[in-house]
Amino acid sequence: MLALAGCGYFSGTSADAEGGGGGKGKGKGRGGAGAAVPVLVATAVKRDVPIEITPVGNAEAYTTVSVKSLVTGELTEFFFKEGDYVKKGDKLFTIDSRTYEAALKQAEANLSKDRAQQTFAEANLNKDVASQQYQRATAERYQGLLKDGIVSRDQTEQLTSNAAASLQSVDADRAAIESAKAQIEADQANIGNLKIQLSYCVQDATIDGRTGNVAVKKGNIVAANTTEILTINQVSPIYVTFSVPEAKLNDIRKYMALGKLPVYAKSQDEPGLGEQGVVTFIDNSVDLTTGTIKIKGTFENKDLKLWPGQFLNVTLRLTTQANAITVPNEAVQNGQEGQFVYVLKSDNHVEARPVTIGERIDQDLVILKGLDAGETVVTQGQLRLQPGSVVSVGEGGGGGGRGGRGKGKQGAPAPDGGPGGRRG
Repeated sequence: MLALAGCGYFSGTSADAEGGGGGKGKGKGRGGAGAAVPVLVATAVKRDVPIEITPVGNAEAYTTVSVKSLVTGELTEFFFKEGDYVKKGDKLFTIDSRTYEAALKQAEANLSKDRAQQTFAEANLNKDVASQQYQRATAERYQGLLKDGIVSRDQTEQLTSNAAASLQSVDADRAAIESAKAQIEADQANIGNLKIQLSYCVQDATIDGRTGNVAVKKGNIVAANTTEILTINQVSPIYVTFSVPEAKLNDIRKYMALGKLPVYAKSQDEPGLGEQGVVTFIDNSVDLTTGTIKIKGTFENKDLKLWPGQFLNVTLRLTTQANAITVPNEAVQNGQEGQFVYVLKSDNHVEARPVTIGERIDQDLVILKGLDAGETVVTQGQLRLQPGSVVSVGEGGGGGGRGGRGKGKQGAPAPDGGPGGRRG
């Protein structure tokens, strides 16, 4: 009995040695050619998958206004601080207005003078018209007296000549009135122009936005329409500009015909999808140097998370693919005959199955063909696998497998002095 026990103990130990420490008490273990390979697995899942394009873009101000002085003069006062948000109509700065006020008063005085001249010309016209009517009537009366021989011909001709001269005076008065009216219109136009220039001495914001750096400080002289004093960027709403490969253009246009395409933008360290907007612009040509086309999305940007010039991770969502089969990226392998996955069977053997992949969604891949929902695929440990290999799910280390668990107990005598146990 002792000899038999010794043989049993030796037999178990040598089996353990030959099998790499992985057997169940038998001479043939699983740590050698038939060892179970430790792997990690995942289950193929059926879910609705968004079809997206993920380029890099940058934020762009919705509107940018370069603020310049519209009149020449001295900057006298600012009503904001650099970087302040202003609303349309808010005062920005003032220009010394004394020169324009004096010019306006002079133009108004000229207008009053020209109106007085018009009144004087109209009075002269009335007087000359009355005189011309009297002289004409007198000349006509003397013509009748001349026929009767009562007056001389010289007197009659003198009165007729005076009547003709008075008519010329009437025409001159009318011309003077028209000239006065034209001068009045010129004065009024000049006054209107001066009033506009005077209003430009107080510069208002033309859009809602954020002010930038003030390039010209208080007390400096600025020239009209030449010196940029500051810029205002409208940041709510805001554009996000990005480029996509021209191969995607047909898909984008197809889905845009069905409705507005959502687009998301976030900074590189921000979790989630980020701010949401909609595609509002597609450029009218493809860039020949890069083979891409420019697209713009419009974002409300109420929280001001997007900033002009900022580089952003953009997600353009085209549509959602319903009931798609997805697996982790690392499950798909590349072989001589194409892409495949190792599928775990119910008996812990694996099968190499070719698959057709679709879009990549974060850390997952869409499987278009070759896999059903609920099947288990290997995600780690594929380098040691071949079709038909036995695997141990969730085990790490080498030469292990399920049989490897019994290494510490296989060759030890049983508590009752019998052969080694099969625990493990």
